[in-house]
Amino acid sequence: MIRKALLPLVLLLSCQNFAQENYNSETIIVTHGDISATTFKKDSTANALVIFESGKSYVHRGEYDLRTEKKIKIKILNKSGFDNANITIPLYNNERSREKVKDIFATTYNEIDGEIVRTKLKEENIFEEKYDENHTLIKFTLPNIKEGSVITYGYKIISPFMFKYHGWHFQGDLPKLYSEYNTSIPANWTYHIKLVGGKKLSVNESKIEKKCLEMSYGASADCSESIYAMKDIPAFIEEDYTTTRDNYLARIEYELESFQGMDGVIKHYTKTWKDVDKELRTDKEIGKQLKKTLDLEDYFDASLINEKDELKKAKAIYNFVQTNYKWNGAYNIFNDVSIKDLQKNKSGNVSSINILLHNLLKEANINVKPVLLSTRNNGFPTTIYPVLYDYNYLIAQVTINNKDYLLDATDEYLSFGTIPFRCLNQYGRLIDFKNGSKWIDLKANTISRVFYNVTLDLQENDMTRGSVNSKITGYHALNLKKKYFSNKNGYIEKLDGLNEDLEVTNLTIDCNNKTSPEFKESYTIEYFPEDTGDNIYLNPFFITFFDENPFKLQERSYPIDFGYTDTYYYAVKLNLPEAYTIAEAPKDLKMMLPNNAGQFMLSSKQMGKALVLNLRISFKESIYPPEYYPYLKEFMNNIVDIQNNSLVVLRKK
Repeated sequence: MIRKALLPLVLLLSCQNFAQENYNSETIIVTHGDISATTFKKDSTANALVIFESGKSYVHRGEYDLRTEKKIKIKILNKSGFDNANITIPLYNNERSREKVKDIFATTYNEIDGEIVRTKLKEENIFEEKYDENHTLIKFTLPNIKEGSVITYGYKIISPFMFKYHGWHFQGDLPKLYSEYNTSIPANWTYHIKLVGGKKLSVNESKIEKKCLEMSYGASADCSESIYAMKDIPAFIEEDYTTTRDNYLARIEYELESFQGMDGVIKHYTKTWKDVDKELRTDKEIGKQLKKTLDLEDYFDASLINEKDELKKAKAIYNFVQTNYKWNGAYNIFNDVSIKDLQKNKSGNVSSINILLHNLLKEANINVKPVLLSTRNNGFPTTIYPVLYDYNYLIAQVTINNKDYLLDATDEYLSFGTIPFRCLNQYGRLIDFKNGSKWIDLKANTISRVFYNVTLDLQENDMTRGSVNSKITGYHALNLKKKYFSNKNGYIEKLDGLNEDLEVTNLTIDCNNKTSPEFKESYTIEYFPEDTGDNIYLNPFFITFFDENPFKLQERSYPIDFGYTDTYYYAVKLNLPEAYTIAEAPKDLKMMLPNNAGQFMLSSKQMGKALVLNLRISFKESIYPPEYYPYLKEFMNNIVDIQNNSLVVLRKK
């Protein structure tokens, strides 16, 4: 049976006409303004809104466990926001201990016939689900959800794991009016505290409470008590050209550095890179495999072993590993690393393949070092102190004639010195057991370029016939090579389907080597433009670089990460017969990003009986800060508009 209770209206009726959005973001108490509001003007796309949320973490004085309390109030704006009434609480456990949850409460508030009706969650509707070996999920759904409902819920987590001090997410999938986190940390526990996401705190206060924690034999500890809060936090909406959202969600994280017992003994948990280098050197997985010696004669003939040109030798070794061993799709950077198994099965994980590459290069007396990194989907590694579980990938760096090359042999299409796109995650840790590890940049070694040269001849029957020659380099070439070599027939069919009015014949591909840094193609086209009486309408840009603008948000609070710099060229020459004149052609246009960080240029010129068009687009940075977003959005709008809507109007004499 649904329990109903009438709640007093906290606003005068006279206020309702002009206070349509009067949310109470100061407490979890539900007011009439919370219920009567039907919109959120700051984000018209929002399906729900967090009006208020607060958290509190502290050590219990009697049980000495870590307790975290959470309370939240959410406005359901429409039916698409109903999913926010499905709540999941994750709990951690290991072989010895487990987290517990207690004091769950959840209530739905609706206004029905002028009255506020409250519906509470029943205990029998709270469920427990085993997720994996170390996690259990507590699930419940708030009852009686409607458009316009306000829901409140909360709970307390009791945890024996002080090393896992609970972090706090200020930002999430919903916009938030106010989010606050209160912490109390005993002085004998020292944590690295990290604010992620680049957003500023509206409240950041700390104080010391004397003897907040009393123990046996008269021992006690002071506590550092802090309040962190943010206001008016936009929802995080994922868009193209970014790494994992965990890099940018506004939140606070804790990493245990040390613990000092009441006897004065200090135990360190967070290590220095010097400690980590030593651990990796003696590690039974990576360290052991990196020290394995190999006999080059088992792999190569004497001509390669005696090769004097280091770069030529390194390329041959790289090509050997790249073509003879297949990546099984697993990373397993610290587990199941075995060169022996790789040699036996001809297939293995990332670490096994690239450590084999490393060891062969080392045996050939080439300066090579392993590099630990975190892939784009895994997030940025912590730089202020080492956290090994931040890393999920291993590559190699060779230095030849004072030039560094990053190598990854897991992909048969990669050129020497090119790493997979997934590895372009700003920086990695070069491991040097003699001189100590250091940070290095993970950047593309060259600019990726796309170039199309098109010649079109308008025939007497109004059909347009011509030729296309293209040259693609860098990561754009890598993508095309994979499409072409994996399915040549499918590639030709897709090319033929670029435009329903376009027929492609005589395709020639100049890329016999999968690892070539270039991909060239040429083909013949026949194109039937729109013919209306005396005029012919032709769009010269039948090959488009961007079909639509990928930037659609009102604002974006995280960087635009392309991964690499690139440039696009499109040159077209339209030859006309004597019977036609050019009535209209695209106008010249030039657009620059701030600080000359990018350029878009279109030029149009008539040369005798020919029209010559040149389109050039360049992105000079691989990563743009969020301040560039409105400029990039307008930049892309112009590019898409020019490609899709440019017309050459030809008139019969």
